[in-house]
Amino acid sequence: MIFFLIALIAFLIDQATKYWIATSLTINEQIPVIGNFFVITSHRNRGAAFGILQDQRWFFIVVTTVVLIGLVWYMLKIRKSGNRLLQTALALVLGGAFGNFFDRALTGEVVDFLLFNFGSYSFPIFNVADSCIVVGVALIILDSILEIRREKQQAAEIKQEEQV
Repeated sequence: MIFFLIALIAFLIDQATKYWIATSLTINEQIPVIGNFFVITSHRNRGAAFGILQDQRWFFIVVTTVVLIGLVWYMLKIRKSGNRLLQTALALVLGGAFGNFFDRALTGEVVDFLLFNFGSYSFPIFNVADSCIVVGVALIILDSILEIRREKQQAAEIKQEEQV
């Protein structure tokens, strides 16, 4: 199944980049990439997105386990649907979720390193796994919009055929 391979690749890229940051930079060390706008930095997050729910390791492990099981189950359920967009989206979410789950299970924290500054505002530091999850969710939303459109179009075609 190609989509599980996509999830594995996302996971491996995430883990490789986190390993590189953890072994190459000290905590809070920064490497400017595009001036002050895009900076690679070494940060550890013991919480969720935006640093919420700090030090809730077991909560994240339990919730993420349920999510991972649900994702794998759903991916297997729709594998013959032919919906490549949704399957790719779910694979990205699976790879990203497993990447952060793996870190939390092993060390109790996640390595974050991508920092974007917009003037005086700094967007919360994130990693490749977070990016995969966000892109995956965006693709799920896109797929949902496209599916609604397809259903409306089919309903209109049926209605038009009934009138003929």
